[in-house]
Amino acid sequence: MSEQVTIIGAGIVGICCALSLQERGIPVRLVDRGEPGQETSFGNAGVVSPWSIIPQSVPGIWKKLPQMLLDPKSALSVRLSFWPKMVPWGLRFLGNSGEKTVREVADAMELLCRPSIELYRRHLQGTGNEDLITDSFYVHAFRHPEQANLNGLDYLIRTEKGGQLERIDGNELHQLEPALSRDFKAAVLIKGQARVTSPGRVGVVLAKKARSQGAEICRTEITGLARAEDGGWNLATSNETLHAKHVVLAAGVWSADLLKPLGLSVPLVAERGYHVEFPNPSTCLNNSVMDVDAKVVASSMQDGLRVAGTAEFASIDAPVDPRKKTILTDQAKAMVPNLDTSQARFWMGRRPSFPDSLPAIGQLNGNSGLYSAFGHSHYGLMMAPKTGELVADLVSGRRHNIDLAPFSLTRF
Repeated sequence: MSEQVTIIGAGIVGICCALSLQERGIPVRLVDRGEPGQETSFGNAGVVSPWSIIPQSVPGIWKKLPQMLLDPKSALSVRLSFWPKMVPWGLRFLGNSGEKTVREVADAMELLCRPSIELYRRHLQGTGNEDLITDSFYVHAFRHPEQANLNGLDYLIRTEKGGQLERIDGNELHQLEPALSRDFKAAVLIKGQARVTSPGRVGVVLAKKARSQGAEICRTEITGLARAEDGGWNLATSNETLHAKHVVLAAGVWSADLLKPLGLSVPLVAERGYHVEFPNPSTCLNNSVMDVDAKVVASSMQDGLRVAGTAEFASIDAPVDPRKKTILTDQAKAMVPNLDTSQARFWMGRRPSFPDSLPAIGQLNGNSGLYSAFGHSHYGLMMAPKTGELVADLVSGRRHNIDLAPFSLTRF
């Protein structure tokens, strides 16, 4: 195949699709309204975790939701105006919480997450920025030591699949992470991890690599997608109409609106995440650390110490909630008492989330030449490189023995 493939969306998923297509000798065009990798991909916690294979909906989650929704400092919130959409999505979400379903979803997540470190290192090779990804533990820190239980379903699944996990007590934790609060009394170390020290920079570097390999990068917003008379696709913009025979839809949460005119309605919502970053932290963390109680992750990065988290369900364009800055800053200080929280930078992004924590990957039924690569929820950074590989195989006609049914939109 020699025709150019157009990728709508230049986040980390779109960029990885571009690189994998180029490795197969296929020219690409990336189209995005903004700079590559600077939207949702910019603001994550930087965790590259082959073992982030546990979906958000797990057994017993229904018991915790009321308390979380009523707590103004909780990681979970729903804007009042969004409840009409939240109820049907939430019912689907809870319907996926049984152990059998969780294990099936974990199998699918493992396919995407397991090779993430190796693939990122391959993509970064030769860029001069190989140090953007570094080995790390993923530290799950607990204030109540009895909760650090390796027999919990989430840890059992990881262990059964070959993950190296270790429970440590408070003294061992503070030897590993001296900056952490002494309130943390135990931790579970998930080994064989890595972390990105600047997610936004990774997007810039990999987009530059794609461009140097011949990628065309167009800065414009796609406002419509329609079948062309020749069987290809017309992509409407504010200035012109682009044409493509093959299109990869990797526009994150905005993908749903582009599919509606094709008669495709998908249960994709904007699960908005926030972060605060402290440019002069005066202390650092050696690994990525999750405060299990607050459900936030802290990581030292090139531009400071970042604390990221929260799941705010709201419309795509709802205004930023300024209260999240104070909440996250307080949580950061509770995790790292000596942290200098002055000059905090505040950010919000929109995760594209399906109710089963899995993305949509594959050719859309009845729409030849149109491929989905969106809906990666909390796991976009981990899942992006393998998503790129799968999409590139599909577009190029390579055969593989992987069942992509868990990622088909027909599952809804």
